Amino acid sequence: MLKGGPRKALGQNFLRDHSILKKIISFADLKKEDVVVEIGAGLGDLTALLAQKSRIVVALELDRRLIDILKDRFSQYKNVSIVQEDALRFNYQQISEQFQTRLKVVGNIPYYLSTVLTMKLLKMSSLISLILFMFQREVAERITAGPASKTYGPLSILSQVYANVSKVLEVKKSCFIPQPKVDSALVKFIICQNPRIEIKDGKYFEKTLQSIFAQRRKTLQNALTALLHKSKLEITDICLSSGIDPHRRAETLSIEEVNKLMKMVRNADGSLQK
Repeated sequence: MLKGGPRKALGQNFLRDHSILKKIISFADLKKEDVVVEIGAGLGDLTALLAQKSRIVVALELDRRLIDILKDRFSQYKNVSIVQEDALRFNYQQISEQFQTRLKVVGNIPYYLSTVLTMKLLKMSSLISLILFMFQREVAERITAGPASKTYGPLSILSQVYANVSKVLEVKKSCFIPQPKVDSALVKFIICQNPRIEIKDGKYFEKTLQSIFAQRRKTLQNALTALLHKSKLEITDICLSSGIDPHRRAETLSIEEVNKLMKMVRNADGSLQK
């Protein structure tokens, strides 16, 4: 029994439905040689199943109360390591190098942490081969959305630049204790060894992407005119040089088109020359 109950500040919602836990394991495509980092081990229900299928499980948990429970539960497991650590600060490189393999990262992570952590891990292609995370359903839909859909945006593009993504399972809120306010969905990321497009300046790319999607009803011509402080004629030339109609909206662009446009925008942005 967890003294004091789940902590809202840590986003604790425990998944106790065994049938759902087994499905998560199946989507992880685990092999006996795999090394898994589990984010938010909680009470250890998923940890136990991961340990049955993989070589090593490094179970991260921030809550000191849960660390004690986990260490007691897995004291006899030789392939489970319980670590009290923030997933954003954890040294994934050390574990990857220690076991000389790319990691699989699995977890029912706190919603407030989900997108920040995912973006951080997706950029570790040399260390991580697969991510399997539970998200709020609407976030999962944004991650997996394609061009011209209402939910397509920067999160979709950034996720799909670094990985093959798919929403593999929807999970009702009633499967969690305590019950969250929204349903969830499990998203699988198979990380590409190299990003689909070359991004020379990640911060600039992400900032510009956010800017052109900020007002979804604006045409690229209007969005870029405001962003670059150039005339509409100059912006038209930038778009046409990218092979893109300046009257299109950002949400219609494929990843390849985004890449072409971003290169031209970056070349035209005088602030980069300062």
